Amino acid sequence: MDISALIDSLHPLEVKVLTAFGTRPPGTVLDSEQLAAAAELEPSQLSMAIEWLLAKSLIAVHAETVTPIVSLTKVGEQYVAAGAPIERVLAAAREASGTGKRLTIPDLQAHDGLDPSDVSKAIGRLKKEGAVLIVQGGCIESTGRPSQTVEALRTLLRQVRESSRELQSFPEAHRQVIEDNAVKRGNAQEPFRVDERVARSFTLSSAGAGAAEQLLKQGVAEEVSQLSPELLKDGSWRQKRFRKYTISLRAPRVGIGRKHPYREFLDTVKTKLMSMGFQEMRGSLVETEFWNMDALFMPQFHPARDIHDVYFVKQPTHATKITEPFLTRVAQAHQDGGKTGSTGWNYAFNTERAKRLVLRSQGTAVSARTLASAPAVPGKYFSIARCFRYDQVDATHATDFFQVEGIVLGEDINFRTLLGLLNLFAREVAQAKDVKFLPAYFPFTEPSVEMHVRHPRLGWMELGGAGLFRPEVTLPLGVGVPVIAWGLGLDRMAMVALGIHDIRQLFTDDLDLVRTMRGIF
Repeated sequence: MDISALIDSLHPLEVKVLTAFGTRPPGTVLDSEQLAAAAELEPSQLSMAIEWLLAKSLIAVHAETVTPIVSLTKVGEQYVAAGAPIERVLAAAREASGTGKRLTIPDLQAHDGLDPSDVSKAIGRLKKEGAVLIVQGGCIESTGRPSQTVEALRTLLRQVRESSRELQSFPEAHRQVIEDNAVKRGNAQEPFRVDERVARSFTLSSAGAGAAEQLLKQGVAEEVSQLSPELLKDGSWRQKRFRKYTISLRAPRVGIGRKHPYREFLDTVKTKLMSMGFQEMRGSLVETEFWNMDALFMPQFHPARDIHDVYFVKQPTHATKITEPFLTRVAQAHQDGGKTGSTGWNYAFNTERAKRLVLRSQGTAVSARTLASAPAVPGKYFSIARCFRYDQVDATHATDFFQVEGIVLGEDINFRTLLGLLNLFAREVAQAKDVKFLPAYFPFTEPSVEMHVRHPRLGWMELGGAGLFRPEVTLPLGVGVPVIAWGLGLDRMAMVALGIHDIRQLFTDDLDLVRTMRGIF
């Protein structure tokens, strides 16, 4: 080891610690307090210097002792002033027994604002010690016997309040009371806190001994970090020690601003679709069941309308009205098919149910409203819709998510057109290399298909469904040409495009993850 180069790399605080050892006989062992006094350093400065020297293997830990120290929490301070709950419960029981009054648990809970959990814990301990009894009617009576816990707590609170003490300095019975009433994970409302005080002693390593010896021989010049005009004028720079700079170290990373990768992904999807000639559709997050489900030929007894699948709005619960003639036409399509050529679902359509307000559960609701607004034919429309469904959150599911919803209208539109568009989206937007289509069923499309892509880590996963809108959907809304529609999960597409394996990472506030997440395209 090059001692000279090593000494040149030392920080002034490290030099002080090594010098403090070097002025003592070889093999000297010093604890933290002795080192701080010898090196004339503050505890924080000494701590930094020791960690640096340990990392450089110039000093070594000779011994380490861990001492549990007992102190009072804020709850303990309150107990000193007002008495511990167990003491107050016992006092109330003795007072009631002395006056012949009935004392119940609700009486205790209302007494001086005692917490129910504290009352329950106190009664359990006092009953175990034989200080109280639970008699007929759930009343509490004092037996007149003393409580060892009450006496110990009263003594301990007074002693620890005067000064923090080592746990081992207490008798064994008192130590048990402290541990039973000390702050633990999941229970911070306790009077005592037991902290571990770590005391270490240090000695020089062989390399450290050599560095300390060299420092004493050559002396320690005052270190400066900047060459000033004054030092140059009088030549005093020759007697100074200049801090060395290691240019091989990596420069600190600068956290520059950037868009959240998922926000950037959504913007890119929108740009791509608009460049393909699609017009954007917009809709409200709160929707009626009519536009969210009824207009899509989903019967009112469909399981997707259950409270475990869709979020209902608490206030107001219903819209005031549904636009005509769409309400009447859709109701007829459900009941007997109306003028669609279908037999419908054969049930009595409930118009009040159709007015029920829900959080939009599918982007297709935006498409239904667009079809009812006299869209251009031929026409192409898309929407990036935030949707909400009750679901178990895991790596590929969330309770709120984005869908890219789209429709294409035209006389020559067919199923092959749909498959071509879906394949284009999977490869251009999700950057998927493997795509497959599987037959599916949806109440509002026929034929229907599901698109799956292969995630590099999670394997095959569904991106969403698509199909040709049924006449029961398009005709009541005033559209007489074929319409293809799709609703694809943008969150899952983003997982493939951004190279992440957990859908929750799309909404993370972990800045390191956001900064290191790969770009989009």
